[in-house]
Amino acid sequence: MRKIRKCEFNMDTACVELVLDDGTMIAIDTIAVENEIADNMYQRSELDWLIYNAPLEYAELVLNGEPEKYLKAVTEYKRLD
Repeated sequence: MRKIRKCEFNMDTACVELVLDDGTMIAIDTIAVENEIADNMYQRSELDWLIYNAPLEYAELVLNGEPEKYLKAVTEYKRLD
């Protein structure tokens, strides 16, 4: 995989924008990713935290196809029945 040279969250478009070492630009639509992957508010909250605080790690998770695996490892959801 190519190296990410620049990565930042653009609040106006709700996208994590990347520039790769070969000049390729990629925009990850964070709302679409959340709608597809997150099943509950805890998972959405975890993704939001990554988007705002660690956009590079978020982008790597999405590009490597591992966000579901990550969310299962870091979120715990128990119903209050």
